[in-house]
Order: sequence, then C-alpha cells, then structure tokens
Amino acid sequence: MKVAIMQPYFFPYIGYFQLINSVDLFVFYDDVNFVKQSWINRNYILLDKKKHLLTVPCKSISQNKPINVIEIDKENRCFKTILLTIDIAYRKEAPYFSSVFPVIENAMTSNSGSISGLAIESIVSTCKYLNIQTKFMVASESFSETIGQGKSGRLKSICKNLGADEYINAIGGIELYDKKEFNEYGINLSFIKNSNNLSYSQGRNQQFIPNLSIIDVMMFNPVQEITQMIENYELV
Repeated sequence: MKVAIMQPYFFPYIGYFQLINSVDLFVFYDDVNFVKQSWINRNYILLDKKKHLLTVPCKSISQNKPINVIEIDKENRCFKTILLTIDIAYRKEAPYFSSVFPVIENAMTSNSGSISGLAIESIVSTCKYLNIQTKFMVASESFSETIGQGKSGRLKSICKNLGADEYINAIGGIELYDKKEFNEYGINLSFIKNSNNLSYSQGRNQQFIPNLSIIDVMMFNPVQEITQMIENYELV
C-alpha cells in the first residue's frame, strides 16, 4: 500500500493533489506545529490579472502550537470577505465558476472551527469534485501514540502501523529523508516530482501565472483536463 503524510493546506496548489492521487491512503498531519508564513491558512488566487493572497485569519497563531488547536477567527472581516473576493475574481472570466464556487462555499461555510479542520475540508471537497478516490486519515485521530518519535521516526511508525510498503513524499523532503533508512524499515521511499510545464488559459489577454491555488485551476479547466494535469508527474 502506498501512503503519503502531509500537513493540511488551505485549497493548496495542484502539486498537493498530485501527491494525494499518487497514493492509496493520505494522512493529514494535523498535530504537528503550525508554521507561520506557510500554506496552512493562505494561498494565492488570480485577481485583476495579478496574484492575490487569500489569508484565513486565525486566533493566537503560534509555532509552538499544533495546527489542530489553532482556531479560525470567523468574526474577522478578512474571513467574511474571502468568498466575496473569490466571487469578484472569477465570476466574469472563469468558464467553470458556477460548478466550482459551490465547492469552495461548502468548505468555507462548514462547521470547522480550527484551521486544520477547514484546510482538510477544502482538500476533501476538492478531491470529491475531481473524482480522486484516495482514502484519508487524520493523524491526531489515529496516530497520537507516535508523537515524540522524531520526524522520520514518526513517519516510519505511521507507515508501519498502516502496513504500508511505500511512502511517497513531496520533492522538498529529498534533503530531509534517507531512502536507505526507510528501506531498512521495510518501506520504499519515493519523492514526487511535479511537471514544470503546467499552463492553461486564465482568461483573455492574461499572461499565465503559475503555482496558484487549485481554485484557479478548477475555475479555468474541466475536470477531465485537470485529471490529466494531476497525473503529469514522476517518482524519483
């Protein structure tokens, strides 16, 4: 069985969904510490032909707190305007606005009180829209006994508990994790390398801006073409 483990991000970029699609089971790593200026509570969309940063406001953000205990500030004006901003950004130009906006709206209006809950909801809702069949688990609900085993030690323990024989990590982990160390534990470690030539039309007279949220990809492309983009990767 192939497994991936990653912090939950808010409507992440397409590479995150390539990782999800490459495995049988994906574990949301929600009980590790929050990282400021990361993609846990923010991402870019296209607004007025430029990158625009959407940020989910949170209460008492700290890098000493696990992601799953950090609460969303739903009374903050910035939170209340996220949906409006997306509406303004895409309603006129995006051909798939009418089918995609409800996916975003359902996630944003969910009962999730924590940023991890909202981020997970955004990812799961997107996967349903894109017909990605990967199964999900949440680390804080199933693997709390592995906390304190160190970065690679905990990952190996989770994989072992799941009976996984292959662990796939984002390409950034190539400097952090040793394939030999995982092999000695009976697990084949691979890294997913995303295609660098992904591009699509973002509207009339628009120069392509890469690496935006999956929101942008869905707004401008049919599901069938997004599926082809998601499958355009290699394991190294």
